[in-house]
Amino acid sequence: MGIADRVLYEDNHLIAINKLAGELVQGDESGDRTLADDVKEYLKRKYNKPGNVYLGIPHRLDRPTTGIVIYTKTDKALSRMTALFRTSDVKKTYWAIVDRCPEKMEGELIHYITRDAKNNKSFASGKERPGSKIARLSYRVLASSDHYHLIEIDLHTGRHHQIRAQLAALGIHIKGDLKYGAARSNPDGGICLHARRVSFMHPVKKEAVEIIAPPPGDTLWTYFLGKIEERPC
Repeated sequence: MGIADRVLYEDNHLIAINKLAGELVQGDESGDRTLADDVKEYLKRKYNKPGNVYLGIPHRLDRPTTGIVIYTKTDKALSRMTALFRTSDVKKTYWAIVDRCPEKMEGELIHYITRDAKNNKSFASGKERPGSKIARLSYRVLASSDHYHLIEIDLHTGRHHQIRAQLAALGIHIKGDLKYGAARSNPDGGICLHARRVSFMHPVKKEAVEIIAPPPGDTLWTYFLGKIEERPC
């Protein structure tokens, strides 16, 4: 699926893309081609731009995760969106397919996150530790199958691998997430964690923006999407 088919929102200042599993938001030590490279190429072709295309990166999404990535098309929008993402003014909602159902159908999780930069992993604990940062999220179970459960998560803080680490601390594993204890990998190498919805006040136009990303089209995601659509209002 090309970039044009995955544009969720675009104006003169911002462009939001539905990221695929395995895509890099920006360059890293691997040297692999990035989603940002593909978006620049898309903008260059669409608007017949000569020379280099500017693209700002105000936030990140883990490589195996899918869903909403927002880039900026101007430097002014980049500085303002970066500042927004550092606050609670950007509301971020994720969907996760997990192997165990939480004890309560909805609730709040509060942990202290410690990051292991060497191994690119985070650990969540109920007690504060040297160098740890508090992490908060709220969740609710949306649907279940015979073996998996779909939960919706609202992030209240933005820590490294926060959702993955906090769920793992409860013995709950995101499907495909070997790093945090899942039993097996997914065929595409990704994990079933999806940045579903982002809402914020536009940094330039000062209008409310809500962006929603359809989940991947594989069998399990399609099953859960159907279960949600079947529910009465």
